[in-house]
Amino acid sequence: MRALIGYVRSGSPDLTNRQMALLLLVYLTPGPHTVRGLARSLGVSKPVVTRALNTLGGLGYLRRERDQDDRRNIFIVRTHDGADFLEQFKRQLRLGGNGSTEPRRVEKREPVLVAHN
Repeated sequence: MRALIGYVRSGSPDLTNRQMALLLLVYLTPGPHTVRGLARSLGVSKPVVTRALNTLGGLGYLRRERDQDDRRNIFIVRTHDGADFLEQFKRQLRLGGNGSTEPRRVEKREPVLVAHN
């Protein structure tokens, strides 16, 4: 929870779950990526992906690039700004949102047993 609060306070753009899923999909899976393929992977329609790409493209996190071999195809490609955003997000998760430069210590806790009736 602290990591998410830290992210909200960081001043980075607020991304929807769909936008973040799309961004992570492009950065963490091998390409080439197309709107059709991304829509299939996420189980959503192509217009949903297009809207998310419009936002992410406006932020500079992803870019559309025409295929040089077949000019009809458009690929979705990574950008330096998108890589920087995800690196900052990853750092925020590791730090646990505490603003420190050291990773947050995780306390070992004994499991809590709950009786269900």
